[in-house]
Amino acid sequence: MTEIATSHVTETLNRHVETVQPSATLAVSARAKSLSSQGHDIVSLSAGEPDFGTPQPIVDAAHQALRDGFTHYTPNAGIPALREAVAAKLQRDGIDVQAQNVLCSNGAKQSVAQAVLAVCGPGDEVLIPAPYWVSYPEMARLAGATPVPVATRVADGYTMTPEALRAAITDQSRVLLFNSPSNPTGAVYSPELVRELADVIREHPNLLVVSDEIYAQVVFDAQHLSMASLPGMLERTMTINGFSKAYAMTGWRLGYAAGPLWWADAMATIQSQITSGPSSISQKAGVAALEMDSAPLDKMVGAFRQRRDAFLARLDAIDGVQCPKPEGAFYLFPDVSAYYGTTTASGATISGSADLCLYLLEEHGVALVPGVAFGDDNGVRISYAAGMDDLMKAADRIEGGLGALR
Repeated sequence: MTEIATSHVTETLNRHVETVQPSATLAVSARAKSLSSQGHDIVSLSAGEPDFGTPQPIVDAAHQALRDGFTHYTPNAGIPALREAVAAKLQRDGIDVQAQNVLCSNGAKQSVAQAVLAVCGPGDEVLIPAPYWVSYPEMARLAGATPVPVATRVADGYTMTPEALRAAITDQSRVLLFNSPSNPTGAVYSPELVRELADVIREHPNLLVVSDEIYAQVVFDAQHLSMASLPGMLERTMTINGFSKAYAMTGWRLGYAAGPLWWADAMATIQSQITSGPSSISQKAGVAALEMDSAPLDKMVGAFRQRRDAFLARLDAIDGVQCPKPEGAFYLFPDVSAYYGTTTASGATISGSADLCLYLLEEHGVALVPGVAFGDDNGVRISYAAGMDDLMKAADRIEGGLGALR
């Protein structure tokens, strides 16, 4: 085979792309899978994906769409039936939107990125409560904007206070990326706290909100309140959601955004030049998801609650580990910084979350994601979207691994 000469090519990337970091969660998952393929016994608690199958009514709707030959391009913003079903769902949540305000996409992740791209550019700041989902800062950087982490505390259950938000806002602040329930902490902002944050936001006409509510239906001990449902917030909030978490449809790649028409139209323009509309089959499945009864979702959420309680009890029994009780999603984010500065049996020093996760993976066979990737090096993210036997095995290995450090 002839080797292609590349010496004459100027290998220069877009400067915004050069600042973007690869996903740490995907990197850990890949390493765990690599070790497993080599015969190592690895319990991976790194991926944010329900371990349940997609409910049968959704699968049946997809089969019917195939039988009906519904396999062609759809409108860029989504089929009318899905947009109307989404609008009806959001209206039940207190958000006064119509189908024309809804843009269906190839996953909530795409919707968040397009929301930021549509309104942010160089010179703008994107406020992001930390710990945050790993993609948020990179989305800001792709738009040419500056991500500004807003630190939260274990004592506050990893929720951002109104005082912290007010202190972070500047004349350059353009978007607050708000995520409740939170990935990676599982924190759910109480209705009272959401109202207090909205009071601060309304003081700043230039500040918009991208409210990522992908875990809104996976809530245990709290009440979820949508930011856009509050007075004066609808006109400045883009609500993001999708089907991957609540309906175990990660591979179907279907999400949506709903908000002010001027903003949604700009996002639709971006989408029309990048991907066009989402899969026709997935859209039919999405309609079925929004119309089916809640029994499959209730069963899944009940299982997540049991797993959370069981794993949290194990973490609470480990000296030096602090973990607020998460009220939603399927993550734990324990503070493990008490073990920093310790050494392994081989003499390696644990200097932060990356070292600790590598040690637990390589020497104890459990895959977690280092908190540094989420903007908080004191913690690690544990996904309990796994069977109870695997969770208890992982808890044994974490306890043993931490106990072996000196």
